[in-house]
Amino acid sequence: MRLDELLEELQARIDAARGTRDRVHSLLEAVLSVGRELDLTQVLRRIVEAAAVLVDAKYAALGVIGPDGETLSAFLTVGLSEEEIAKIGSYPTGRGILGELIRNPESLRLGNLSEHPASYGCPVHHPVMRTFLGVPVRVRDEVFGNLYLTDKRGGEEFDADDESVIATLAVAAGVAIDNARLYEEAQRQQRWLSASAEITRALLSGGSRSEVLELIAQRAREITGADLADVSVPLAGTDAVRVELALGGDAVGRTGLVVPLAGSLSGEACASGVPVTTADLAGEPRLSAGAGRFEGLGAAVAVPLGRAEGQIDGVLLLARETGAPEFTDREIGPLLGFADQAALALELAERRRDAEQLAMLEDRDRIARDLHDLAIQRLFATGMTLQSAARFIEHQGASDRVLRAVGDLDETIKIIRSTIFGLRAREERSGQGLRARAMRAVEQAQAVLGFPPRLSMEGLLDTDVPAEIAEHVVAVLGEALSNAARHAKADRVEVVLGATGQQVVLTVQDNGVGVPDQGRRSGLRNLAERAEGLGGVFELISPAEGGTRLTWSAPLR
Repeated sequence: MRLDELLEELQARIDAARGTRDRVHSLLEAVLSVGRELDLTQVLRRIVEAAAVLVDAKYAALGVIGPDGETLSAFLTVGLSEEEIAKIGSYPTGRGILGELIRNPESLRLGNLSEHPASYGCPVHHPVMRTFLGVPVRVRDEVFGNLYLTDKRGGEEFDADDESVIATLAVAAGVAIDNARLYEEAQRQQRWLSASAEITRALLSGGSRSEVLELIAQRAREITGADLADVSVPLAGTDAVRVELALGGDAVGRTGLVVPLAGSLSGEACASGVPVTTADLAGEPRLSAGAGRFEGLGAAVAVPLGRAEGQIDGVLLLARETGAPEFTDREIGPLLGFADQAALALELAERRRDAEQLAMLEDRDRIARDLHDLAIQRLFATGMTLQSAARFIEHQGASDRVLRAVGDLDETIKIIRSTIFGLRAREERSGQGLRARAMRAVEQAQAVLGFPPRLSMEGLLDTDVPAEIAEHVVAVLGEALSNAARHAKADRVEVVLGATGQQVVLTVQDNGVGVPDQGRRSGLRNLAERAEGLGGVFELISPAEGGTRLTWSAPLR
């Protein structure tokens, strides 16, 4: 019998040794499995699954501690079905036993959860849990989160060996999380660098301001995982900013929106010159401007686009849907560098416009100088020669023709001198031409329309269209855009302005509700009277594709 007892003891020790060996093998496999992943979400999922298997727990979870260090920002579970999770409701935020490990990041084993002083109870439909094992997960010197395991299968309590195994897994998990973070950071930096190179190419290739701004907003939105991206610019002489570019959500409704500096995230960033963040954009009590336009949005950051001398050229606003993670310092840091490049794009576009304007004025001055010094002198000399030669022509018809040619040359000289005066006068009244005034009228209409109209201009609008006709054109354009904003209910307006040499033609078309059968027509009568007074034509129709097309024309001579 003694021999049987010894054999049984030996067999038990062999089984224990085999169990220890199997557990060590399982632990090594779990460490390798966790360390193999580079995607952070997958790493966290593997950690929870491995922990549940290693200690034979029915339920396991990993709670990620939020930026405030007091609550949980994410919660991954194993052992609960999707239906059970839906019934339980929202994930825990860190009260009760879960909060105990946040406040005291040390391993905790309990034989009965309900007997602990910090026990908070469970929500309705939550499964009853008795035994508990909690172990903190550290990444370097930071507590990243906690592993929670409950209800060991077989009804046993978690023992010291279980705690040791999970503590070992937690160490490996911390290394794996750190590696995944570094990989994620490297990938993000690579994407920022690629986006910066793409924007630099767009700048150097002469891309327009709107194209470069859209590229900046789109890449920032993609890299940060934002659902919304707005670029707002300050309005000169006011305490407000205007949304120049909007991506995502109700982009049409936000484009052109003017909001004050006080009461808006973009305005606050513009006024302070530093990034401004919020965890709940839709419910942020500090924000009052543009109520309703951020419904369903949570975490957001507004980054100023400033020059080196401290001038703010605009603000980039990024926002995520409600429930998405907040913007962290790891994300805002690279975003600040990206915002500097966006500011460079704005400044470069401004400098390019100034350079183009200067080049145009210099070219006009050169043309005027050459016309005066070369063309007029030659024409004048030719006229003098023909006039003197006419005295020696005996045939009366030929003499008359030569004198008529001299008169034509005199008339040509007058036309050239008038052109020279017009070119040089442009420097004194730059920005007062029909082309510039039409652009300003379209820009001003953005605020009331809620989106920027599309403008196309053709012909010599500044030289061929007389000032009195230009006044009528600007007035008609303003009235047409105002009517579109008040009555059309459109989300697209196209303006085409052209001068053909014989007439100036203005066309304003929208995709709205069309021309109502009844309503006030005083504004339309004014447009018609303006056209008739100049000998022109006014037409208002509803095309087959819908909307309204207004055409107004007037002869130039």
